Amino acid sequence: MKDHFFKILFAFCAIISIVAVLMICSFLLMNAIPTLQQISIVDFLFGFEWYPEHEIFGIFPMIVGSIYVTALAILIGVPIGIFSAVYLSQFCPKHIQKYVLPAVELLGAIPSVVYGFFGIIVVVPVLHTIFDEVSGKSLFAAAIILSIMILPTIILVSKSAIDSVPTTYFEGALALGASPERSVFFAVLPAAKSGILASVILGVGRAIGEAMAVMMVAGNQVQIPSHLLDGVRTLTTNIVLEMGYSEGLHRDVLITNGVVLFVFILLINMSFNALKKEKV
Repeated sequence: MKDHFFKILFAFCAIISIVAVLMICSFLLMNAIPTLQQISIVDFLFGFEWYPEHEIFGIFPMIVGSIYVTALAILIGVPIGIFSAVYLSQFCPKHIQKYVLPAVELLGAIPSVVYGFFGIIVVVPVLHTIFDEVSGKSLFAAAIILSIMILPTIILVSKSAIDSVPTTYFEGALALGASPERSVFFAVLPAAKSGILASVILGVGRAIGEAMAVMMVAGNQVQIPSHLLDGVRTLTTNIVLEMGYSEGLHRDVLITNGVVLFVFILLINMSFNALKKEKV
């Protein structure tokens, strides 16, 4: 009876998760389909101008901005996160690890608005001081903040994956004459690549879905950035900035903007999962 009860309980929890996803998808599609019948989907996806007061809705600069910010954040954050996980798992002394791990976990618990404040008070002025011809609110500032925000996810998940690799991999490489560092990077890490890739997928999801911190430091200019120090607006920040006062077609377009973001994240996750299966 106990086994049967828990089997039903776990199945019910799984069904709730599926139903929640289906409800979100249904809400977005029911609002997006009528909207796309009123505006041109080509102009919407590939238009360069965003003037809601004139019913001109082009989100291509925001799509490009989202890609740029996410890609740069991943480029900065992933190597740091993976190397940190390797150090904590394989090389960090226990008496140091007991202080570092709680700090990493605390980094993941900090609200995004606090990261935004940190960006405004520290990162933006530093960039303005170094490059005095710009305000500091830019694509680069947003990428720096996002790279810090995804570090806890990448470090903790990657560390768990590395810790789960049997010690025989490391010991066998040592027995064959490899140095400890070479044993870790050529024996342990390949065995943990599935978990490490999962951490990158979670990091990408966190980066592309972040709104508040990015809104505070990115400059929020509807343009395709030609330089790292140009202001940029992402899909998420566009929704946050304008949903509060939008109405009518403008509000429906912002919901459709959310559909584009949803599909965008779905495609990225599917691509990473396909890459993960191919490597396995």
